[in-house]
Amino acid sequence: MHHPDFRHCRFECEGPVLTLTLDRPEVLNALHPEAHAELARAFDLYAADPALRVAIITGAGDRAFCVGTDLKALASSGSHEKPTTGFAGITSRFDLFKPVIAAVNGLCLGGGVEIVAACDLAIASEQAEFALPEPLVGLAALGGGVLQRLPRQMPMKDAMWLVLTGQRMDALEARRLSLINQVVPHAELMPRARALAQTLLACAPLALQASKQVMLQSLNEPDLAAAMRARYDAAERMLASDDAIEGPRAFAEKRKPRWTGT
Repeated sequence: MHHPDFRHCRFECEGPVLTLTLDRPEVLNALHPEAHAELARAFDLYAADPALRVAIITGAGDRAFCVGTDLKALASSGSHEKPTTGFAGITSRFDLFKPVIAAVNGLCLGGGVEIVAACDLAIASEQAEFALPEPLVGLAALGGGVLQRLPRQMPMKDAMWLVLTGQRMDALEARRLSLINQVVPHAELMPRARALAQTLLACAPLALQASKQVMLQSLNEPDLAAAMRARYDAAERMLASDDAIEGPRAFAEKRKPRWTGT
């Protein structure tokens, strides 16, 4: 199913999997305020629809995933406007516990790296390149939380290398730094991303949401003991769900579980 109401992104559903494609290839999928607003609406729809369980975000064309802010649009309008949910409608979205996969199909600069850092999993084409070039033009990557996320996602020295040098790195180097999970041949990117989505669909949806919430929100606690004592709403929903009964029953009956998300 293709959602007809979007001009700057493509919203396509195949069963429980949403594929969200940044669709501004003429500017290497750079984003302007209208695109940010559309993507925020798209992620709102994903969050609200119980039939959608996994999202994949990628870029149109073979050249770029996203090169960040559309500087020409910024120069003509002067508008830095973004939704409250941040760059691409995702970087400041802290209550989405459904999984999001980045499928990085090409150049990934600035805000593109911010999107990848905000996703839970990331697969990249062997043609992909990554950089945070802001310091080279007198700026810092302050807009999308990447300076706060990276030291939570990788060793500090690796995060500093990516942030302070401004230099491009290839997909293998991005994998070594744990910015992404896998590097695949370019032609296999979307098939591999869809296969990863199917792997996630084999898991109970509330179990994935509980796992994501606990991992992310436990970082707010001052120490491990406090993190383990904290309450996590998604975990409580999972434990009280029908799926928590269905999983062990299916195992005992030697059949695949039939998840309902309830």
